[in-house]
Amino acid sequence: MKRWMAALPLAALLAIGGITALQLYNPEKKTFEKADEGTVVRLAPDREFPRFMAEGSFSFAPPPGDKPIAVNLFASWCAPCRVEHPMLTELAQDYPDQLYGLAYKDQDAATKAFLDELGDPYTEIGTDRDGQGGLEFGLTGVPETFVIDREGKIILHIRGIIDEDNIGDLKAALDG
Repeated sequence: MKRWMAALPLAALLAIGGITALQLYNPEKKTFEKADEGTVVRLAPDREFPRFMAEGSFSFAPPPGDKPIAVNLFASWCAPCRVEHPMLTELAQDYPDQLYGLAYKDQDAATKAFLDELGDPYTEIGTDRDGQGGLEFGLTGVPETFVIDREGKIILHIRGIIDEDNIGDLKAALDG
């Protein structure tokens, strides 16, 4: 009887480890957060981003133009960014001047090679070399896409790749 009681903490530890491993291997897929009507998830960062391989800077607060915009945070070293790139290219064709890029913790030469290889779907690209702008957006890891309405509110946040499961929500937010 005492041997069985001594093994109980080890069994509990193994069970907790197994559950944790399953959650890490196959997490519940919540790829986006959407604001309820009239609710602000958060505001776009009030920061100037240097233009990619160009002079000057720009901000997403308020967003450029008179329509909602999507800001895609990407990096040349990010394998999932390559996977979602065809969807971004299609999105840019359907929503001209509404897709912006933000090169996250990347070198200009690497970003240029990435875009030369896959194409540049973005209206404009900013750089976030130190990653602070991404943190201000609420980034958890690239790729992520944020839709900002005309008032500078983030109304949609897609964590991970843009795919068939979330492209409809993204398009609806851009139609805004």
